[in-house]
Amino acid sequence: MDHSKQLVNSALKGHSTARAVAGPLAVHCCAHWAGVSLEDYTLNPQLLADCVIRYYDRFRPDAVWLSADTWVTAQAMGATVAFPGPNQPLAGTGRPCVRSAADIDAIPLPDPTSQGRWPLMLNALRRIHDALGDDVFIVACFDQYPFSLACALMGIEPLMVKLFDDRPLVEALMEKCGQYAIAYGQALAEAGADMLSGGDSPAGLIGPKLYREIALLQEQRVIAALKSRCSVPVSLHICGDAMPMLADMAASGADVLELDHQIDVDRACRALGPKIGIWGNLDPMGLLVQGTPEQVREATLRLLSTVQKHGHKRFVVSSGCTLAPETPAANLEAMLDTMRRRPAVLH
Repeated sequence: MDHSKQLVNSALKGHSTARAVAGPLAVHCCAHWAGVSLEDYTLNPQLLADCVIRYYDRFRPDAVWLSADTWVTAQAMGATVAFPGPNQPLAGTGRPCVRSAADIDAIPLPDPTSQGRWPLMLNALRRIHDALGDDVFIVACFDQYPFSLACALMGIEPLMVKLFDDRPLVEALMEKCGQYAIAYGQALAEAGADMLSGGDSPAGLIGPKLYREIALLQEQRVIAALKSRCSVPVSLHICGDAMPMLADMAASGADVLELDHQIDVDRACRALGPKIGIWGNLDPMGLLVQGTPEQVREATLRLLSTVQKHGHKRFVVSSGCTLAPETPAANLEAMLDTMRRRPAVLH
């Protein structure tokens, strides 16, 4: 091993590194490459950990990810989940579990040792950390920020209506969601995570004004609480073209923004400046699934050149979102090999 953990830590702190670093968002593809069903990957902590470890042994990225789906915390809060089809990740069933203030009050205080799949995920993380933690950077998803969790519990359409008809109800639900995000994130950090990753993709649907008024405030509270309790960086991801909200996302307090492929990195570097980390943002479908290894190499070089042109040291090469299970191994190998051959930004 080449001390990938140290390289990623140095890059995120803005220090010069001998080469660029990479941590593609590999989740379900780990199960696919290991020949494990998503049901087993999702529900068996030993298999989940083994899939991640085997993925690392095969591809040697600088960072690996602990994640299963986007419903782990929502399930811990009472959401009903199910496998929608063969070899598909767990998802909500469409039945809202929060309709009133009484429903919010009925949600117990968070306990990562007992609720939902939290104990399973923490078990898997400890196994990954025991196997790789001395040398490999481990990103653990605490799942969702409060706005996204509230959407999962209430349903996106009902919540959007309540934003205008009964905003105090939405805010009360988000407050409870924030307690769960903080509790799970802290437990992941204590179990060995080197970075805590959270998504807030439904917040990308409400526009910059409502984002600032509703979602951002709760993101700030969660991030501030995690950074006060944990000594690891915290990241924020919003799927799609979040460029209109990028400056506000930077104001969340997140150490790292995970950028989707729809965001122009040249514009992002100019908008964000050098003090916040960027993690991304190769197209996971149009390029990494459908492209050729040569196209992947060319796109990776363009991405690195763009970032280096701005002198942005806090950068990790990655897919813009989760790698698809059908991602050709040759394309991922082309991305990682290109990154390893490319020097990082120099002083």
